[in-house]
Amino acid sequence: MTKLSSIEELKDLFEMVRDDVDYSRLQIVICAGTACQASGANDIIRVAKKYILQNQLLDSIALKITGCHGFCEMGPFILTKPQGAFYHKVSIDNISRIIDAVIADDYVEDLLYRDPKTNVKYYKQDDIPFFKKQQRTIFSKNQEIDPIRIYDYIANNGYDGLYKVFSDLSPEQVLEEVKVSGLRGRGGAGFYTGLKWEMLAKQSSDNGKYIVCNADEGDPGAYMDRSLLEGNPHIIIEGMIIGAFATGANEGVVYVRNEYPLAIKHLIIALRQARDMGLLGDNILGSDFSFDIRIVKGAGAFVCGEETALIKSIEGKVGEPHQRPPYPVQKGIEGKPTVINNVESLANIPFIITMGASEYKKIGTEGNSGTKIFSLVGKIKNTGLIEVPMGITIKEVVYDIGGGPAGNAKIKAVQTGGPSGGCIPVNKFDIKIDYDSLAKAGSIMGSGGMIVMDENTCMIDIAKYFMNFLKAESCGKCYTCRKGTQRMYEILDDISKGKGTLEHLNLLEELALVVKDSTMCGLGQTASNPVLSTLHYFREEYERHIIQKRCDAYVCKELVGAPCQSACPVGTEAWRYVAHIARNEYELAYNAIREANPFPSVCARVCDHKCEEHCRAGTSGGEAIAIRSLKRFITDRIDPSSYKPLRTRGIKKTPVAVIGAGPAGLTTAHYLSLKGYKVAIFEAEEKPGGMLFCAIPSYRLPRTTINKEIASLLDENITLKCNTALGRDITIDKLFQEGYKAVLIAMGAHKSKPLELENENAKGVYPAIEFLKAFNLRDEQLAKGRVGVIGGGNSAIDAARTALRQKNVESVTILYRRTREEMPAFTEEIEAADQEGIKIKTLVTPTKIMIINGVFSGLECIKNELGDIDASGRRRPVPLMGSEHIVELDTLIVAISEDSGIDSIGPAQASKIEVTKWNTITTDKNTLLTSRPGVFAAGDAVTGPNTVIDAIAAGKKAAQMIDRYLSGEELDQPAEQKLPQVFIEPVEVDLEDVLLSRRSETPRLAIEKCKNNFTEVEVALSEEDALHEAIRCLRCDLEFTQPKEIEEEFIVKERELT
Repeated sequence: MTKLSSIEELKDLFEMVRDDVDYSRLQIVICAGTACQASGANDIIRVAKKYILQNQLLDSIALKITGCHGFCEMGPFILTKPQGAFYHKVSIDNISRIIDAVIADDYVEDLLYRDPKTNVKYYKQDDIPFFKKQQRTIFSKNQEIDPIRIYDYIANNGYDGLYKVFSDLSPEQVLEEVKVSGLRGRGGAGFYTGLKWEMLAKQSSDNGKYIVCNADEGDPGAYMDRSLLEGNPHIIIEGMIIGAFATGANEGVVYVRNEYPLAIKHLIIALRQARDMGLLGDNILGSDFSFDIRIVKGAGAFVCGEETALIKSIEGKVGEPHQRPPYPVQKGIEGKPTVINNVESLANIPFIITMGASEYKKIGTEGNSGTKIFSLVGKIKNTGLIEVPMGITIKEVVYDIGGGPAGNAKIKAVQTGGPSGGCIPVNKFDIKIDYDSLAKAGSIMGSGGMIVMDENTCMIDIAKYFMNFLKAESCGKCYTCRKGTQRMYEILDDISKGKGTLEHLNLLEELALVVKDSTMCGLGQTASNPVLSTLHYFREEYERHIIQKRCDAYVCKELVGAPCQSACPVGTEAWRYVAHIARNEYELAYNAIREANPFPSVCARVCDHKCEEHCRAGTSGGEAIAIRSLKRFITDRIDPSSYKPLRTRGIKKTPVAVIGAGPAGLTTAHYLSLKGYKVAIFEAEEKPGGMLFCAIPSYRLPRTTINKEIASLLDENITLKCNTALGRDITIDKLFQEGYKAVLIAMGAHKSKPLELENENAKGVYPAIEFLKAFNLRDEQLAKGRVGVIGGGNSAIDAARTALRQKNVESVTILYRRTREEMPAFTEEIEAADQEGIKIKTLVTPTKIMIINGVFSGLECIKNELGDIDASGRRRPVPLMGSEHIVELDTLIVAISEDSGIDSIGPAQASKIEVTKWNTITTDKNTLLTSRPGVFAAGDAVTGPNTVIDAIAAGKKAAQMIDRYLSGEELDQPAEQKLPQVFIEPVEVDLEDVLLSRRSETPRLAIEKCKNNFTEVEVALSEEDALHEAIRCLRCDLEFTQPKEIEEEFIVKERELT
């Protein structure tokens, strides 16, 4: 390589290199950044080279090896040029097909990127939402340049900024350009780079000055700087040379952590090339300006991100901060004036110089110009490195670029700024991403880490995790930082273990503020951010941990115990009955279920199985245990009457009235009866069961099952009065006059909400609950011909599948305004409807009900498209003007939601009971007490339409609260941790067989057998399948229980010690 001795020679080199570039030449570009190498990129490169050479294709196609492109989770991947196709997760078997397709100007259709949600295929990388929504000013060069070839950098306008500086600008003019650009330091503090450089330029020093590139990237999960150094080291070198020219620095240092071997390797090569070309060293390009750069490898101490600590580390001393002044710009490395810039800050400099400060300033917002590279990771579909303009909102990053949540759980928060950043909740996602807005929200920009969290993330655990990191990384020089971070961690740890108190929250906040205000460096001053931000935005979650002893994310082990038990609204020890099944102890298994749940057979069929959602066998990467299917296996074998619950001796003289004989009302009556209370149940319908009978079809829940279970609950303490409705036959006042000392309203939500469209009362249009009741209670078949069902919940699916089984029905179509993925009905029910031939038409909204002579004849609908994200984290359906169309139907069933109908029966007005704006009863959420003393409410009448298991849980709680009320006890008592208590000997299994075994799927009737009949669709597991499924359980309970002899030995030793 010829050493250049003048600016003219540099210009000639530019022309020679760039004239030689053939932009039409076919290329395959393979990312060889660290992430892609880890996923097999080196094998892809080896096979590609071999195929090109063996088939003599060197004249037909070129192979380019580059640094990171950003879409790291899709590696290894290949980009084709000039075609622009993006092939992701490429295997060595695909290489020949891709190369042949590029040469033939064709595509390998099955390997092209598809959107994981919409399944849309993309032929161009630039059209993929992950790339399309970005503004890749700096990072786009990574896919154009082989990082170890300086001519590649020059061919892509590299060193143009340096040329302009040396040929046209003075140091003062360079400083002015950087100042006008508004560039702020990308390392986190956000200080204006131009002002920083100007301060160094004003320092006089006969011994020289330093400019330092801080590439010590300490944030867990952040790798922006590493990827820039790996993929485009020359842009950093160019930025440093320009900075040195402007400030008068003669020595440069790149401080990079030792665990970045590829970045160091590429940087060493790039520095050698720059020296050989005459761009570094003495008298650069024949001028009197001399400057060189050396590499210092850091040991990875997080505190060395602070300037004064970094300087100490460069000098070979212990990396700890010192008081300022003097500032590094006055007295830095070896006592010389020193300026320190982040990798990304320096990468912006060549662009500012070449495009001009005024043009650069147009990117971003006022006071926050340019772009920012973020490491987007966490519970999100698209992870990787993204470059976006300052001022973009968090919502746009998370949903438009990131693609929204990775799983079914909704997004909960974003943590920005690394370990000392803050957590911002989803309802604040309209915040703009810039230094000032994030600071106001209680977070920081940091170096660019962005961790997306969903509802399975515990904010206390997150704060504890980061505090654990920060206390370990604190250098200890400041007492408040050393001890304050330790004490904050201890408090958070206590809260996560159920040992916290409400006083701890005030202490935690006070400690956080003291640490923030009294420490010396940036680590200590921002260390409190995770605590302060989570306390501010998620205080209720802290209080749930303390008061209710609940971790709703099922993360805090000492509060959760076995997740299946903790997730169950009634606290069923699912692990216990699964363990008994594995041991062939079926009666014990049934008893374990029945102790917690008075409706085991019902729930074995219609429960929404929250236990399975949080089962560790599923959340740890495998398949959840089929807990509900195992419950069905047991309940089909054991008769409900065989269970004998524990009863309180004697009869209490305080009678209780329960309004509603649904799951909530019957559960309350049952548990009050066990405590010796006389209970009268008043039911509006002609039989008990509530929505179990009225709404849930018999193909899901056979009537014999309901009857058996209810019969086992009714006893001599319970009086059932059917056809007795509140407001029509009884009132709250009358019940108290008759001597009842407490009343529970558990009347459910039996009134379908209307569409609010004209002609809704026409013949042939039915509310879903009315339609279901007509058939389930009176065997009336109302559906005729072509049936349409509006809605996407369980009532809609039940109505659709019920209609399909009626005699005179030709077809059934469900119309839903959002996408199929957003339908709130149980997934298995949606799939069953699909399999039975029910059409599901999504993204449509009804606009007009058509009638002929007063009879329903069809529905006018309008198509929707997905708009902005709403408060629920879903894209809002927006009507597509001009897409109106007629859906020809003969019957319409409206199933958009239900309410209690409490307004129509008058208890709110007549009984002094407050209701909410959603027409549900207002209660104290902890005690279920209404606005009227002695009157409690539970179930759907309080929550709105909900699950059976939640109604049962509310009924259990209501019984407990009524008992406390009548006994004169405090209603709201401290919660207790519910951890596994009973040790059950695990069966011996072959671990390899268990790890390889798959989940036992619940058998279902063949589709042809489901037509025109209401035979139960789901079938119980065989004994072989049930045993196979039970031994798959991870037995989370064993962490909390032990054999009796060991427990007794432990107690004896504990007594001896005390």
